[in-house]
Amino acid sequence: MNDMTTAALVRDRAAHGLTVYGAPEGFDALLLARRRAETSAGVLHVCRDDARSARLIEALGFFAPVVEVLRFPAWDCLPYDRVSPNPGIVAERVATLTRLLEPGERPRILVTTVNALVQKVPPRTAFQGATLNLRRGGRVPPENLTAFLEANGYGRTGTVMEPGEYAVRGGIIDLFPAGEPDPIRLDLFGDEIEGMRRFDTGTQRSGEAVAELWLRPVGEVFLDEASVTRFRERYRDLFGNAAAEDPLYASISAGRKHPGMEHWAGLFHDSLETLLDYLGEGVSVSLDHQADEVLTARLEMIADHYDARRAPVRVHEGEVPYRPAPPGSLYLNRRAWDALLARGPLFRLTPFSRPDEAPGIEAGGRPGRLFTEARAAGQNVFEAFAEHAAAMAKQGSKPLLAAWTRGSRERLGNLLREHHIAAAPVEDWAAVARLPAGTVGLAVLGLERGFVAPRAATGTGFGLAIVGEQDLLGERIARPPRRRRGAAQFIADATGIEQGDLVVHQDHGIGRYDGLETI
Repeated sequence: MNDMTTAALVRDRAAHGLTVYGAPEGFDALLLARRRAETSAGVLHVCRDDARSARLIEALGFFAPVVEVLRFPAWDCLPYDRVSPNPGIVAERVATLTRLLEPGERPRILVTTVNALVQKVPPRTAFQGATLNLRRGGRVPPENLTAFLEANGYGRTGTVMEPGEYAVRGGIIDLFPAGEPDPIRLDLFGDEIEGMRRFDTGTQRSGEAVAELWLRPVGEVFLDEASVTRFRERYRDLFGNAAAEDPLYASISAGRKHPGMEHWAGLFHDSLETLLDYLGEGVSVSLDHQADEVLTARLEMIADHYDARRAPVRVHEGEVPYRPAPPGSLYLNRRAWDALLARGPLFRLTPFSRPDEAPGIEAGGRPGRLFTEARAAGQNVFEAFAEHAAAMAKQGSKPLLAAWTRGSRERLGNLLREHHIAAAPVEDWAAVARLPAGTVGLAVLGLERGFVAPRAATGTGFGLAIVGEQDLLGERIARPPRRRRGAAQFIADATGIEQGDLVVHQDHGIGRYDGLETI
């Protein structure tokens, strides 16, 4: 085997990564917390979608409260869309990118999605030094402030409602900075900042005073002179001089925002980078179960939308032409994705147990018990839960009941006490260790399904047995009423099947049940 073939095999193995079996949802958050404690490099977890990332971040808040968890969401629009992404999402993305450039006071875990990671981001140099510090009693010429806001992605509006907006009314300037929970109202007397207060977007009433404020960019595309010049040159190079008549080209040339201009982001910057570039060397990356399937679907969507946009069509009078930039200017292809993940340690998480002699490691987690059979047999589910909790405690595991909200946790606690089951609320992982023997912990965790992890898997002196609210009751306590649907009976039957079970499909024969996916 020649050296070139050997190098290719090494790259392929690095891109494939190490499979971690026995990592069901919920338990993967505990594994990430343990990984964060083991490495000094950055930790990035890639979820399959936004709903999954929200549940993971909530679980990380429980299992690793001392860790700073940053979220990097994907745009909420389709590739090559005519509309811009939601300003709030863009502001959150930029706030995360700028935060990654700053030293952290606590260890960090960055959570993102496949769709977000496959898209390139502005280079780090675009955000370095692109800040403006405002202090009460300090000075800032209003024209300098508005020029900074316009150059860094803010949009002028009559009333500030969303991140990335600002409004000017004489000596009052309202703005909604990136990374801030509320908008800020500046009271200027000439160049002097007499006051800064947060205000409510609904009532527009001022509230808490602010002594200092750091303004950062809220957009991923800037309309400064250098960026506009780059865009104009590259747009003409790609589409010819006739493209100078396009409304997009005319708006950008005049320094005005244009709907959907973010989809040409690669033309505004010298070059784009990836999210991993912001994390430094040796980043530990882990992928959700089914992340590869999501990536394949995303790459196909990007290619399909690009082909549809560049297909020659006759533009009717008054119709705005769409000239798409090549996919490589904004998105990674499969080869670039594999090269990106081959930079450092890569872990692929799966809830299934490790098959005999299969490569990878066994984390030891398993889906928790469903109480479907107890309900179907007419048994009191709380009595069944008490027996289950006692059995788990006997095996050295701490039993937990995970509720969706604090309100449902309180109601579940009342129900447990009515059935003479000792229970106590727990706010984080450390509180679980302090649970007295024979007491069930009540946590607020949005788990679709509970899990069981033995002592060796948790890295502590005890195991963990979590039962989800839905596992126990079959329905969320605080679920809004809804009309019955035709598939209701199918969903009820499917809850009796556990992930990893072998099933016989009517058309396709023997397979393994991999769960239900919301489309």
